[in-house]
Amino acid sequence: MLLSKYILVVLLFLPSSWKQIAQKNQTIREAERAYAETDFEASVRQHLALISEHDMNTPQARFNLALSYQNNGQEEEAKKTYEELIRASHPHIPSFAANQHGVLLGRDEAYREALSYFKTALLKNPDNEVARYNYELLARWLEQNQDEQQDEKSDQEDSIQPSNYAKRMKAQADEMVDQFRFREALEIMNRALEIDETVSYYQGFINNLGDINEIDAN
Repeated sequence: MLLSKYILVVLLFLPSSWKQIAQKNQTIREAERAYAETDFEASVRQHLALISEHDMNTPQARFNLALSYQNNGQEEEAKKTYEELIRASHPHIPSFAANQHGVLLGRDEAYREALSYFKTALLKNPDNEVARYNYELLARWLEQNQDEQQDEKSDQEDSIQPSNYAKRMKAQADEMVDQFRFREALEIMNRALEIDETVSYYQGFINNLGDINEIDAN
């Protein structure tokens, strides 16, 4: 009698487990498809769902999220995620993350800081040939242009600056405003704010949209 009760309990719980696994696998497939199709905003959302909703907080999942942030124009979110991954317990990802962080810093013309991240990537994994190439190329360039680099900025601005993604979303919202589609403009900004904190640079604009929609509703 006791055995039959145990089997009943197992049978009752298994379907729920299967459903969770199916949902997780579906999210993985959607994340992979979004990235492959260069729909990086969707890729960001799906990878965030994998981490927060399906407890898939692995270095691999977070590195894919960081790549999605980077390709979606959310450079600061990408940098923060790469920085966390440099300290991760994994044979390769800390080196990959340090290299990608260096690439982003190089694009910001923070060349010496970028060089230090390429060096970190090599310390984490001496076989990372991409990081080695980036380090040697940038080191030679800095040596040849040492005088020009004396004026390089060393400090970042304290105030938050909008990412390229945030600027794109603001431009889309502006198009809606030009067509008097204020509710849609507000939805665009709020959705963007869910995954990119730099969208708050336009908080005044968002607040104005909210006021307009509140007036329209009355």
